[in-house]
Amino acid sequence: MANDIIDSDGFRANVGIVLMRRDGTVFLGRRTGGKGWQFPQGGIREGESLEQALYRELREETGLAQDDVEILGRTAQWLRYRLPPRYIRRNRLPLCVGQKQYWFLLRLAREPVTFDFTSTGEEPEFDEWRWTDFWEPARAVIYFKRKVYQRALVELAPTAFPAGQPALPAWWGTLARASAGRSGTGDGA
Repeated sequence: MANDIIDSDGFRANVGIVLMRRDGTVFLGRRTGGKGWQFPQGGIREGESLEQALYRELREETGLAQDDVEILGRTAQWLRYRLPPRYIRRNRLPLCVGQKQYWFLLRLAREPVTFDFTSTGEEPEFDEWRWTDFWEPARAVIYFKRKVYQRALVELAPTAFPAGQPALPAWWGTLARASAGRSGTGDGA
């Protein structure tokens, strides 16, 4: 989080990456040590543009470079989530209470690709990965990020599937309600 931007409300500026293959499946990485599944994402540093942060995070977390992907779309505005109180690091200043994210939809420029999770120079973000259907990450991610994942995927789906997006799964409508009830934090938007 060094040099990451945290706004006056305590939200860390961040980019999220939905990496898609031509068949419509998306990349889902398992956080190192079995700490759950998520999309690549990371903080925007002072002086970085959204695109610079996107390509840096893509390289650090997956080992892919700018020429390995093409940008198909981006969310229109920041999507926010609050951290549950037990995840807030109160010993760090400025205090970060959650994240605000622009989500990018990327498509692989060619296949197959080789992922390299050691590009970060620190502990890798991911230790496993899989391709999954477009909607599954909203269910697989930790509960307090589910509503943001749903919002990002719904917004990006028409771009991902211009001929018609896949139907929402039966579990979709109950997911955010169950997550909000568990965390009691809402999405902070």
